[in-house]
Amino acid sequence: MKKIVSTKNAPSAIGPYSQAVIAGSLIFTSGQIALSPENGELVNGTLAEEVHQVMRNIEAVLSAAGSSLSEIVKTSIFLKDMNSFGEVNELYASYFKSDYPARETVEVARLPKDVKVEISVIATISN
Repeated sequence: MKKIVSTKNAPSAIGPYSQAVIAGSLIFTSGQIALSPENGELVNGTLAEEVHQVMRNIEAVLSAAGSSLSEIVKTSIFLKDMNSFGEVNELYASYFKSDYPARETVEVARLPKDVKVEISVIATISN
């Protein structure tokens, strides 16, 4: 059985999808972009500002699902420009202490609202 996750602490879905879905003991988040949960507006700024907003959004969705960043087992990062890989990698790493999740990072032709980065995760429910 699946359970839909929804929180006002992360941006509302901008299409026919859920912020996250729990299936068994796993949480599957939808891709997060740098939208402000307060007003749904895009956080226009540097790549670093986008990554930090995305990670805050992911953290809020995971919290609503009974989990946290430390419970992430798999991450998918989509970049507008692979030349930003080093910077994104450094920013991303700052959110984890050890036991890093599995991950792939790919460059894509275009992302929603022409953002620079989108990230989705799979996590376990915290004990």
